[in-house]
Amino acid sequence: MATVTLKGNPVNVAGTLPANGASAPDFKLTSKELKDIGLSEYSGKRKVLNIVPSLDTPTCAQSTRVFNEKASSMRNTVVLVISADLPFAMSRFCSAEGLNNVVTLSTFRNHEFHSKYGVDIADGPLKGLTARAVVVLDENNKVIYSQLVPEIANEPNYDAALAALK
Repeated sequence: MATVTLKGNPVNVAGTLPANGASAPDFKLTSKELKDIGLSEYSGKRKVLNIVPSLDTPTCAQSTRVFNEKASSMRNTVVLVISADLPFAMSRFCSAEGLNNVVTLSTFRNHEFHSKYGVDIADGPLKGLTARAVVVLDENNKVIYSQLVPEIANEPNYDAALAALK
């Protein structure tokens, strides 16, 4: 179990974030069309998993905007924004923000993603949501970068995540 903070207060996170060089665990997440989607949907593409507690927070919204702008313009790369938000809310957020270069996926009916990816907030006010993390996968679903952001209210290290794609 890892510990991160939320505005300076310790929060336990269950599971272990996939390490560099490891094969990424497969998952089933819900798309905006309410279809279950797995890693095979993006076979042969590099993937940025922008894992956030909720798009309804300023930091999560900002990280989605940044990855929409930067990583989505990189060759053969898809940006997956993953949260427990309902697919309708995620789609509405992206439409309102003009974010057309990210794919939103929800954990709302597939909570096992939280433990598979080591991002399950186990206590505190955000219990049941995901911690903030970034996992970058190559075309073969090998982890080439991962970061569990130590302070949930902070943005991830965009430069390091994007450098892994070069």
